[in-house]
Amino acid sequence: MQTSALVPAMPVWSRRCRHVRTCDRSTFPIRLGRRVAPAVCRPQTSSSRDASCGFSINANVACRSVDAEPPPLALSTPTITATAPSPPPPQLPLASIHLPQLGETLGLQRRQHSRYIGLSSPYDSLLIGLSQFDTRNESAFDLGTLRRVNDHECFIMLPDENTQDYTSEAEALSQVEQLIHPHGPALLDLYFQVVHPNFPIIQKHLFIERYRNGDRSFSPALLAGMYILALNWWSFNPNLAKYSKPDVARLEAIAMKSLTVAMERPKLSTVQAGLLLLQRPEADSWSLTTQLVAIGQELGLHLDCTSWSIPLWERGLRKRIAWALYMQDKWSSLIHGRPSHIFNANWAVKPISEEDFNEDGDGYETRRDETEDEQEENHRGRVLFAQMIGLTQIMAEVMDTFYTQVAIHDFANAGRKSTELILARAKPVQIKLRQWHEKLPAEVKMHAPLSKNKLNSVGYLHLAYFATEITLHRRIVQSLDSTNPDTYGLFMCRNAAKTRLISAMDFVNRLKPEHLQGFWYFASKVNFTLIGTFGSLLWATAPAKEEAEFYKLRLREYRWTLSVSSKRADFLEYAVSMLDASRAMLNNLAEKPSLAEQISNAGVPPAAPPRMYQSSMGPPQYPSGGYSPEDTNMVDGDELERRISGDSFQGFNDGSQFGSQPSSRPQTAGNSPRSQ
Repeated sequence: MQTSALVPAMPVWSRRCRHVRTCDRSTFPIRLGRRVAPAVCRPQTSSSRDASCGFSINANVACRSVDAEPPPLALSTPTITATAPSPPPPQLPLASIHLPQLGETLGLQRRQHSRYIGLSSPYDSLLIGLSQFDTRNESAFDLGTLRRVNDHECFIMLPDENTQDYTSEAEALSQVEQLIHPHGPALLDLYFQVVHPNFPIIQKHLFIERYRNGDRSFSPALLAGMYILALNWWSFNPNLAKYSKPDVARLEAIAMKSLTVAMERPKLSTVQAGLLLLQRPEADSWSLTTQLVAIGQELGLHLDCTSWSIPLWERGLRKRIAWALYMQDKWSSLIHGRPSHIFNANWAVKPISEEDFNEDGDGYETRRDETEDEQEENHRGRVLFAQMIGLTQIMAEVMDTFYTQVAIHDFANAGRKSTELILARAKPVQIKLRQWHEKLPAEVKMHAPLSKNKLNSVGYLHLAYFATEITLHRRIVQSLDSTNPDTYGLFMCRNAAKTRLISAMDFVNRLKPEHLQGFWYFASKVNFTLIGTFGSLLWATAPAKEEAEFYKLRLREYRWTLSVSSKRADFLEYAVSMLDASRAMLNNLAEKPSLAEQISNAGVPPAAPPRMYQSSMGPPQYPSGGYSPEDTNMVDGDELERRISGDSFQGFNDGSQFGSQPSSRPQTAGNSPRSQ
């Protein structure tokens, strides 16, 4: 699927709130009105604040070393804390809470849940068609209530009260609120400012209005998941930074237990909660991913809901959750090296579109106009989400083409022609990857202009692009046979792989604080690691000592870059540790012959000594010199760009055994400009 760029987003906010101003034209957000924190919770501090401001301001930020805690970046104007008191309001009886249209939904009903009825199940579709359905497309019978969503698809609605531990949900929600009290509204502000624009799986306006109107019947696992992710940016809110963080471990324990219980009565909130909990940097649960896929199928998320008789906004929400689940499955498959659980033959979800982000029609008519910055941020996030879906589909094709058991068997049977077979199968997916990259909207390119002191999450998209390229070229490098007489084809394949590695490493080196401190997709931790793994593979398979030394130096520099960057993104410590593990394995590598020795053994006079390389990645210094022609020329402020020599890889479609000869044709995905 090629996802087109989305048009500017419609305002999605709720009621008009108090006027917002900016103190002294600062970039820090200010709100008027009473303080959120009650007097009993005010910390003892010598600093003073303006009584009308909700955030303290410090215009003089001292310079910090790389070992110091990074300074927080400014966030946009708070929304929930501007109108909601920090103590959670008492839970009201359900009868007294206005819940417009929730009863008309399929996946968000309060006291019952839905399960999809498949064609081969005991509920035959012809027999279902004989039932009498009311104006709500429901038909009650002994085992539950049938809910028909169109002429062909039907669900059975079952009461929640008959499921295990139903009564424990209210207690779990109370425990979650007590753990974060009185900071719940402020944490939800952080969630909707940092996480939601880049991972929009919550119906934002509906959630905020329910929260403001005193509804506390949310899924405990979902609310805890939102709080847990927001806690990663706790220090970015000057008000919160003065308090001790809530007990995150305790919150996670409640969330995971509540999620397990919620699986007995699956709803959209169950999948939402699981997806959010899996975005934690330390989360690494393959089994939870597979459970969420099964629950999604039970909820019918794998189906096309375009014509269903459910609210229009729920159709969009279902599609967003469905594609988020698809990406979770596919990237989990890559980073764990295990089979995917979602197959194209059983995936009927339509491509994401601008209409799928619609917040209108949820029953709450009052809305607050978005600021220009909020509209821009939300639009960028939607484009980012859509582009990640498109890239994930290409990555999934790479996995299906090269990493399934059938593919592995085919390559093994090809023997010495395995590389030729791999290159032939690589060409179609290379073209798709090139086209995706060429059509990348300007809003999500790395050089896109940003407002001052704004976090930027586009880095996870570009990192995923490099991970996809590396996953493809890694399979090619693994198949190369150094004893093959086609030395030119061997050189071209390794040269193409080298270009990808250098581009990926320099991309990491160019990340700025606003990138490192932004939201990173769950697979990013391993995607950073895959760059180092690819470099180690090229080192281990280098035919000569000089080439091995080059990769050794670049990996040392890459480790230094990750180590420094981890001061602002601590999940990078995982990539550092994995790089160290790979380095330990390489200690067992036999010493490689030099080029001079190889030439001398072949009876040819030795060539001139190879030149050395110098990198711009960090402090380690080496003999002077420059990048080879195929390396990347990086100048601060320029677009990320790859400079290609005339001998570099130009594709797979020509006459050598490996399908690589010098060509004057335009750059392909195999040699596309590096991510911008």
